[in-house]
Amino acid sequence: MADIALKATSVTKYFHDPVTMQVLKNIDLVVPKGEFVSIVGKSGCGKSTLLYVLSTMDTDYEGELEINGDKVTGQSLNKLAAVRNGSIGFVFQFHYLLPDFTCLKNVMIPALKLGKYAYKEVEERAYEKLKMFGIEEQALKKANKLSGGQQQRVAIARALINDPAIIMGDEPTGNLDSKNTGIVFDLFQKLSKEYGQTIITVTHDEDFARRSDRIVEMADGVITNHGK
Repeated sequence: MADIALKATSVTKYFHDPVTMQVLKNIDLVVPKGEFVSIVGKSGCGKSTLLYVLSTMDTDYEGELEINGDKVTGQSLNKLAAVRNGSIGFVFQFHYLLPDFTCLKNVMIPALKLGKYAYKEVEERAYEKLKMFGIEEQALKKANKLSGGQQQRVAIARALINDPAIIMGDEPTGNLDSKNTGIVFDLFQKLSKEYGQTIITVTHDEDFARRSDRIVEMADGVITNHGK
């Protein structure tokens, strides 16, 4: 289990409003450490629902979930919040930066919340992450002064600040043009290949998915192809 970042066993989920509907059906998924996985499928197939279960943000499911060998199913909300903040970095379709904060402060926020490092060390770590993506010169600019592609790079830097076991992306290039989509993909690939970062993304972008390490295909709430 030492080389497994995430393991989902028999994950099943229902929606109950307005009628009961099964949206995930006995999902089994294993993601080794350092793998870059893209989950694909038509809208409504359950891929985003699965991602939110895997991220521990949705706890209303049947089955079992392990992250870094630790069972997270059934843990308290406080424990799960700690898991998310320390072990999972999120990159969404929209960057969700605080517009009136500097880029540096946006990146620092999860680490300040975690409370593991002194303020000065958090600041240094944030600069380091921004430098990884070539945007350290934007550090003291307010987030709303950056382009969409730059904002998404800041969001990825923020996702990395606590050195998470897994980065999860929900359509991380959905709001970007082809040039910036390529830049973001290259960043993810660099994180996976050079830094051994585990990445799980949900995407509609076929080119993005094709260039990742493995494509997991979903349809009607089940995984139809686990990829290579």
